[in-house]
Amino acid sequence: MVNIKAIEKAREKIKPFIKRTPLHLSKYFSNLTGGKIFLKLENQQITNSFKIRGALNKMLSLSSDEIEKGVMAVSSGNHAQAVGAVAEQLGIYAKIIIPKSTPQNKISKIRKYKIELVLEGNSYDEAEVFARNLAKEESATFVSGYNDELIVAGQGTIGLELLEQQPSITDVLVPLGGGGLLAGIAIAIKSKKPDVNIIGVQTSACPVFYESLKAGKIIDVEMKDSIADGMYGGIELGSITFDIIKQFVDEVILVEEETIRKALALIWHRDNIRVEGAAAAAVAPLLENKSLFKDRVVAAIMSGGNIDESLFQEIIENSSE
Repeated sequence: MVNIKAIEKAREKIKPFIKRTPLHLSKYFSNLTGGKIFLKLENQQITNSFKIRGALNKMLSLSSDEIEKGVMAVSSGNHAQAVGAVAEQLGIYAKIIIPKSTPQNKISKIRKYKIELVLEGNSYDEAEVFARNLAKEESATFVSGYNDELIVAGQGTIGLELLEQQPSITDVLVPLGGGGLLAGIAIAIKSKKPDVNIIGVQTSACPVFYESLKAGKIIDVEMKDSIADGMYGGIELGSITFDIIKQFVDEVILVEEETIRKALALIWHRDNIRVEGAAAAAVAPLLENKSLFKDRVVAAIMSGGNIDESLFQEIIENSSE
């Protein structure tokens, strides 16, 4: 199990390679809720996503033998870019597997890095099965996007930064997909300040974690299209993040797709900050339940800023702001 010592160790390990991201006080969302609302700007992190933290902690921990055999990952988004960036910086061979259905703009972003890119499978799940089997065949280290103690510990370094930047924090809103980000932040903050309220936020279009927690086990759930593609997908059976979140997270809530769109537009128009759908989901509860955050000191994790340009423009142009 990941603990605070593992997160503090991860912090020292990755410190030379990452940015300490700003904590931005949003006057608009503060006035809206009657609380103090801060945005933790991981969208300004290297590769414009928090994912670089976990990837660095994992890949800096490889043995010389593991480095020689290289790494493998499956992702068509932020995790792929993080693994690619770290592999390039550390001189490690990396093979990234992505589904055949991956949009060209995402493929182009991943190809920027010195990695081998393989298109395989008609879905993310098919690509992951292929990648894990291939990793075994080639004796490569599989770098999971969330189901790995070193990945979780790396993401948890955000929690340490938050407490230093705003010690009076009362609530933290965290986007929830596979759970690596939420699990790491929850351990870090609860270990230091147990009274802080940790809330995971998931879209109603893809409520896998929410429904699995209700069921008491990881289950398959029907998923619909979502603009929060960074939170899209199922949870690997046996994922360590499930038990961590059950233990350390106070609540997991669902927000509507339309609210995520509105949040994304408001973050841009009111705070001049460009984020992706998953990041905007962390702000959505402030719109759906603003009275809950009156007199609270809240941090919402802006997990990333990698959004398709046409989607971003469509949301901004169709917003009423």
